[in-house]
Amino acid sequence: MKINQILKNKGLTARGYRKKGKITIIDTNNGKYIYKEGRLNPQILNYLKSRSFDYMPSFLNNENEAYQLTNYIEDLDIPKEQKILDLIKLTALLHSKTTHYKEIDLDYYEKIYEDLDNNLNYLYIYYTDLITLIETKVYMSPSEFLLARNITKIYDAISENKTRLDKWHTHIKEKRKERRVVLHGNLKLDHFLESDIPYLISWDKAKVGNPVFDIYKLYQNHALDFDFETVLNEYEKIYNLTDDEKELLYILILQPGLINFENSEYQNCQNISKMIDKMYKTNMLILPKKSKNT
Repeated sequence: MKINQILKNKGLTARGYRKKGKITIIDTNNGKYIYKEGRLNPQILNYLKSRSFDYMPSFLNNENEAYQLTNYIEDLDIPKEQKILDLIKLTALLHSKTTHYKEIDLDYYEKIYEDLDNNLNYLYIYYTDLITLIETKVYMSPSEFLLARNITKIYDAISENKTRLDKWHTHIKEKRKERRVVLHGNLKLDHFLESDIPYLISWDKAKVGNPVFDIYKLYQNHALDFDFETVLNEYEKIYNLTDDEKELLYILILQPGLINFENSEYQNCQNISKMIDKMYKTNMLILPKKSKNT
């Protein structure tokens, strides 16, 4: 269904459109609205309403429609350092309001373990083959030299991660119950608005799961942008992670990235530098916790 017809069905008349990423901002005879393709999970939305989590836009579309039409929210201009803290506080509130317990699903955790273990094995083989090829060259490119100089850090991260993963896997099998929460599914600053109240937007990836996956997604998107020890501390003022949950989070963020050489030389160097910087920052975040627990 075309946007004009959707608006007409809602009693609205479009006066102008502006595309911004995956959304369309529409000026109408009754104010501004946001249009986005994608179906929402009605069970998730109804559950959030039942738990009095009101920090979402108002959806004008029906549950069975494959688009989202919401009211437009004006985002206040505040420093991003403050915004990330407000975002993590709202995330902690989301998890707190939707926490429930269930019998542990060992198949679910076996799948997580197997996926992570397979990924680590793949990364080891991939980087071994890559560095073997690079070392056969008489002259390395700047990006190849940068990777070769830091390959030990990558191997150390893989080894550390495998050790932690195996210990976590052994321990999780002894548990009988687990915490589940509603996950936003795609946390980043672009999906958080400060207005009369804070809002989380873009709920099309929302699901129920382990709370660490929201934090992991936020770390993936902003690891190099903020001091994440402060971010995690703010989160845990409202919602404490269990030891098993923290360990799974550390395992997830310890995974090295995958570098290929399909971009320009400048971009390859940037990608490798960012990955190494992220690994260093992750070690600084995790190692103090490790020393306290040993």
